[in-house]
Amino acid sequence: MLGYGYYYDPTYILVLIGALLSLWASAKVKSTYARFSRVRSMTGMTGAEAARQLLNSQSIYDVQIRQVAGSLTDHYDPRTKTVNLSDAVYDSTSVAAIGVAAHECGHAVQHNTDYVPLKVRSAIVPAANLGSQLFWPLFLIGLIFSLPMLVKAGIWLFVLALAFQVVTLPVEFDASRRALKMLSEGGMVTETEHDGVKKVLWAAAMTYVAAVIGSLLQLLRLLILSGAFRRNDD
Repeated sequence: MLGYGYYYDPTYILVLIGALLSLWASAKVKSTYARFSRVRSMTGMTGAEAARQLLNSQSIYDVQIRQVAGSLTDHYDPRTKTVNLSDAVYDSTSVAAIGVAAHECGHAVQHNTDYVPLKVRSAIVPAANLGSQLFWPLFLIGLIFSLPMLVKAGIWLFVLALAFQVVTLPVEFDASRRALKMLSEGGMVTETEHDGVKKVLWAAAMTYVAAVIGSLLQLLRLLILSGAFRRNDD
């Protein structure tokens, strides 16, 4: 019988594996970004300038470019139609900054072309947020008081949060693909710089892959704790 609460829980190894994988992916993206943040782009453009040129090349003129505090806090907000670039990207002329700025512009292009996975992700945000907040309390209460319905509800809520992460994968990979294509077609990077940008974006994408794997391991843990794989010999 699996221990729980104050007892040893062997399924926690699944959480540990997911956490270690996430730490590896985070360290990888930080080290890769740091490496190429020291390489100046041949064009000498800043991240903000590159973003504006890329958006103009796609005939997108209603998206604003803003500077936001922090490091690796870059994101595209479809609600305000803004490409938000961190301090480390906005004024930087590095290959890494150009790559990150291009990636966020890739999201803007997705929004402008009604890219389906992006629309699906936006639609399930409320459900995913609810699932991530409530799945554990419901699951734990159901487990402690032997209430199968609450246990199942907790698992299904977690599946909603997992669905958001899964849908995020094609959105992020496609944004990177668009970024590399725009940079190449616009002649904004050399072949060597293109390889550098690709490495930065690939490392960033691995954080999303690691998150999905970690969540799948967590789902497996929940199923084990719920007794889903337990044989009923009665």
